[in-house]
Amino acid sequence: MKFAKFALAGAAAAGLAIASFTAIPTFAKEEMTVEVGGAPMFPSKNIIQNAVNSKDHTTLVAAVKAAGLVDTLQGKGPFTVFAPTNDAFAKLPAGTVDTLLKPENKGQLTQVLTYHVVPGRLSAQELMAMTKKGGGKASLKTVEGEQLTIQEKDGAIWVWDAKGNTAKITIKNVMQSNGVIHVIDTVLLPS
Repeated sequence: MKFAKFALAGAAAAGLAIASFTAIPTFAKEEMTVEVGGAPMFPSKNIIQNAVNSKDHTTLVAAVKAAGLVDTLQGKGPFTVFAPTNDAFAKLPAGTVDTLLKPENKGQLTQVLTYHVVPGRLSAQELMAMTKKGGGKASLKTVEGEQLTIQEKDGAIWVWDAKGNTAKITIKNVMQSNGVIHVIDTVLLPS
């Protein structure tokens, strides 16, 4: 009987110890990811580290490598990148991507790619606020040097290029350690 009481008391104490141990909160922070191209995009990683995992951005990644912009987009930033999908590149006239990827066209490719990049980290909320402040539209100066125009319509954010092409932001606020990516459905072209 004494042994049974001792065993029960020991079991109870062990149970309390386990319960109190499991009740200790953990402080490990789980990253809030957005899935792009079938892969989680981690806010602790930079633009390139995340983009290479998106199966929807293989053309963009190949173009960034061909233009020699990997180190730039891995840099401190911050950058806002309007990232066209493979389907967006496929909308270009036949042969355009292959032509741009040729070494002799590196300058033109760089111009097109840097036209998709704006200095700073501009969230969708900030873009919307800019359009409201601008009476429905706002201009953004790209790293390439020309302007993009943004507009809110039917709850979506649209980006207009210098040639009048329009891209819709399909996935917004993909936060990166060195900026933010907004996925778009059309390649933007400078004048």
